Amino acid sequence: MNAKKNSTYMGDTTYLYGGNGAYLANMYRQYLEDKNHLSAEWIAFFSGLQAQDLAFLQYLKGEQEDGFASERNGKNVENISTFDTQKEDDLGTSPEVLPHENTACSGHTQRATLDTARAMLFIRAYRLFGHHLSTLDPLGLVHPDTWDDLDPKNYGFDIQSEMDRPIFLNDAFGLKSASLRQIIQVCRRIYCGNIGFEYLHCSSKMEKDWFKQQLEYRDSIPKDLHKSETTAIFTNLAQTDSFEIFLAKKYPGMKRFGLDGSESIVPLVENLASYSGLKGVDCIVMGMSHRGRLNILCNVLKKPYAALFKEFLGGSISMEPHESDKISGDVKYHLGASATREFGGRSMHISLCPNPSHLESVNTVVLGKVRAKQVRDGDVLGSRTMGLLLHGDASFIGQGVVAETFLLSQLDGYGTGGTIHVVLNNQIGFTTKPSSGRSSRYCSDIAKVTDAPILHVNGDDVEACVIAARLAVDYRMKFRKDIVIDVWCYRRHGHNESDEPMFTQPIMYNKIRKHPRVIDIYRDQLLQKNALDRKSMDTILSSIEKNLHDSFVASKGYKSNKMDWLEGSWQGLTTAPTKDETRRGKTNIDEDMFQEVTQNLVKTPKNFTLHPKLIRRIDSLKKAYTSGKNIDWSAAEALAFGSLLLESTPIRLSGEDSQRGTFSQRHAVWIDQGTESEYIPLNNLRSGQARFTILDSPLSEFGLLGFEYGYAMENPYSLVLWEAQFGDFANGAQVIIDQFIASGESKWLKMNGIVLLLPHGYEGQGPEHSSARLERYLQLSAQDNWQVCNVTTPANYFHILRRQIKRNFRKPLVLMTPKSLLRHKHCVSAKSDFLEGTYFHRFYMDDREEKSSSITTRKGIRRVILCSGKIYFDLRAYRDNNNIEDVHIIRLEQLYPFPHAGLVESLRGYENSTFVWCQEEPKNGGAWHFIDRRLEKILHALEAKDRRVKYIGRMPSASPATGNIAAHSKEQKILVQNAFTI
Repeated sequence: MNAKKNSTYMGDTTYLYGGNGAYLANMYRQYLEDKNHLSAEWIAFFSGLQAQDLAFLQYLKGEQEDGFASERNGKNVENISTFDTQKEDDLGTSPEVLPHENTACSGHTQRATLDTARAMLFIRAYRLFGHHLSTLDPLGLVHPDTWDDLDPKNYGFDIQSEMDRPIFLNDAFGLKSASLRQIIQVCRRIYCGNIGFEYLHCSSKMEKDWFKQQLEYRDSIPKDLHKSETTAIFTNLAQTDSFEIFLAKKYPGMKRFGLDGSESIVPLVENLASYSGLKGVDCIVMGMSHRGRLNILCNVLKKPYAALFKEFLGGSISMEPHESDKISGDVKYHLGASATREFGGRSMHISLCPNPSHLESVNTVVLGKVRAKQVRDGDVLGSRTMGLLLHGDASFIGQGVVAETFLLSQLDGYGTGGTIHVVLNNQIGFTTKPSSGRSSRYCSDIAKVTDAPILHVNGDDVEACVIAARLAVDYRMKFRKDIVIDVWCYRRHGHNESDEPMFTQPIMYNKIRKHPRVIDIYRDQLLQKNALDRKSMDTILSSIEKNLHDSFVASKGYKSNKMDWLEGSWQGLTTAPTKDETRRGKTNIDEDMFQEVTQNLVKTPKNFTLHPKLIRRIDSLKKAYTSGKNIDWSAAEALAFGSLLLESTPIRLSGEDSQRGTFSQRHAVWIDQGTESEYIPLNNLRSGQARFTILDSPLSEFGLLGFEYGYAMENPYSLVLWEAQFGDFANGAQVIIDQFIASGESKWLKMNGIVLLLPHGYEGQGPEHSSARLERYLQLSAQDNWQVCNVTTPANYFHILRRQIKRNFRKPLVLMTPKSLLRHKHCVSAKSDFLEGTYFHRFYMDDREEKSSSITTRKGIRRVILCSGKIYFDLRAYRDNNNIEDVHIIRLEQLYPFPHAGLVESLRGYENSTFVWCQEEPKNGGAWHFIDRRLEKILHALEAKDRRVKYIGRMPSASPATGNIAAHSKEQKILVQNAFTI
């Protein structure tokens, strides 16, 4: 402190010096400015000070405002006053000791006020750090910390003489006063038991106050549960434990990824479901990885034991005979299920989404399903449908999609009213210890990115798990936000039941071998408390074991009912026809529909200031729609969307910058240039129309595509589209594409109608903005799993979008969309291409050919160039510029399912021609390797003279494209020329 100023004040004021002085001065400043923003404890502290104390605080406040900083431990603490400026009920901690004596403020009042201030700081430390002393690890290998902030000596208390002196608490914990000994006992009982709480990192005062109220006043951790509750919990636990033991005996060595060591998860989930039902939830959508899935399926979703035992014997999911060639199935611990349960007289639907071994990839799929159901049911607040995600500890902290899941949790268009996350914390990932698997203290620390509260709970304490579940439900239903339950348990066996864990964790597994099972621990607790007698428990166990045995006997002859994959929201749909190769659907519209949509698309609202360039765009749209000529790509897209909306089909389109469009082509949302208010023409076509939702998504591909896949899974009567900013951005979502979109129907009997819009085309923009990696989607094409298309006309784009809805089955659509063609003068359509008699074309024959004399005309054609996508326009320009008359160009718009029969019929007459396949992608990319043998098969069917197709395109390349515009232009010029000459 400045010596001159110090000399102006007489008396010993050491208790206010250092970091505490600066902090207390800041709090006093807030007290003077508006004490209503402070807690009752602080108000009581300052109002109880005597005149000399207040005078010194006023002096110290003035010094602080003059910019003089105290020194603490050799560090400048000038900014210590910013420690807590949130005007909330958090009293802040300081490692600085507050000395007991102060001769400047003698007597009972001074000591009492100091005790209160110290006590409140000490209590806050328990709220903040108490979880470090909690007994979380069932194995006792992770010991509670010695945490300096929880040592009363560091707050100026003399634990030898001051443990039993009453301290004024002003109703903290519901107590007017308590001794230090009593404070420690209460804090440890609440904050350092078998549940550790992290909630003070939340930025919301309301949420923190709510937790304090629940924990410190309502006493959400009761000493005893009602007998009916303990009986139900024991029964759940017995079912879980007996199930694992039975499988281990009957199928030794077979993988089941059991819950041995984490059996409390089932009672937790069961109670979470039943308790949320009491709060108004009638649907829970679950996602989880393989650990414990079989147990959850049978003991929560009530999948018949016999059905599971049949799968262990090699049985499979049921299917219709004609579907068997399209179904590959999946291992039993990846499958999903759904069931309707009844809790307390209330019906609840619970579904578990299927999930591959990419552990956390299902997270946003669940969010998408939940959101779709909420939107469909008008559940605006998410009161009726809730998401529940079960995670593994290593994957929760280790896989990036978890961060993307939290990223979406509070966003408009993606929020679901809060998801409950349960971490099945085995304290190991396969063979990797936590010290090698994360840099943070807890595996749950990732959740703090969105201020989600975290409840750490000892998995050996099944009642604590149940209490944590109920508290999580209460929080979610009140605040509509995510919350995490981190269940500390262990894995009694290796990663799977045939794995040997002693190779890598001998100390842990020696401990586990001696550790009692959870049910034995709970049985002893119940007997000790006389909560349940041994006879009742034995009766429960005997009944469960008999049910398992009887189901095992019945499993050999068990026949399941037909799968319910076309029930619920999928009613009215069917499997795709196998005999009709065209599968067009009725996609055209009539003149009245055309006029109604187009007129409203270009209608501008009054008193709305548009950007000058947008005005010009609207004027060009008016001209195109009115004349019926030169309807470009985005105009056709808007027409497709508008017509579907008037036919009561909701549409959801999301992607990075999709509202405007990456290439400024869409302008689906108009922005007032003065107020930034929004106007969406597609939502203003007609009263009572379906809703158009278009979202500028976060910079995420993996999580976003999973979300939209889940949305489309739940709502098949909506058109759901995900747009990549550039086609190669889908690389970041490859897990969702491979594991869900491409194979979901084959593995899990889950159809889906999602549309992927992937900008693709070589315009010299470098390797990352040229190729959507068409070859990858074609390589994944099999068993009629989806459609891969590369369309070249706005009208065909219009028809393919409508085709997604206008057929009575659903298939994903992977669509290469253009960039330069968005404004190409030849990439346009006429009004007649949308009206009566029109449909989607899987391929286009040469546009010069007259249909009436096609066979005769073709005899003079020396070469047929087959291609797909943008290269067509380059080939056409070269042919026109060079007056070439004996070459025809045929465009393939749908590459998969490949239109074999249609092409064989349409290519008759070209038997003497040379066939060329031309693409702008490198030879090891694009469609060449997919289409080569298929075209050869067609030429054999035609009995063509030359039955090999010649490749024209770029040479094989490790990179999708060159980054040099001059090199690109040269390559493009050569390959186009070679298509006609080589």
